[in-house]
Amino acid sequence: MEFAVDQHVEQGVNIVKVSGEIDVFSSPRLREMLLDVIEKGPLRLVVDLGDVTFLDSTGLGVLVGIYHRLRARNGSMAFVGANERVRRVFHVTQLTKIFVLHDTLEEALAAEREDSRAGS
Repeated sequence: MEFAVDQHVEQGVNIVKVSGEIDVFSSPRLREMLLDVIEKGPLRLVVDLGDVTFLDSTGLGVLVGIYHRLRARNGSMAFVGANERVRRVFHVTQLTKIFVLHDTLEEALAAEREDSRAGS
């Protein structure tokens, strides 16, 4: 599967769907796309990893960097649809301590709505 990134806004949340491998070759493109997305807003981001087949440390570095940029601007970031292989990368690196992994987009959007109400 070729690397691709698609973006749309749903319920005031930026949804970014990533497909293919997130590795040393595709990470610069992912970083550029995510920076563009958060620059234009909204600062609530859900990354759909349902079609991601591989995630390496370079890709994780991009995601952590974007997370810190969002947090500095009172934004949020969550993930949906990660397969077991990708989930294992988050668990092994202990990034589940900072990242929220949802099973479905509906769960992630519901959590975002709840968080925005709590923050209001």
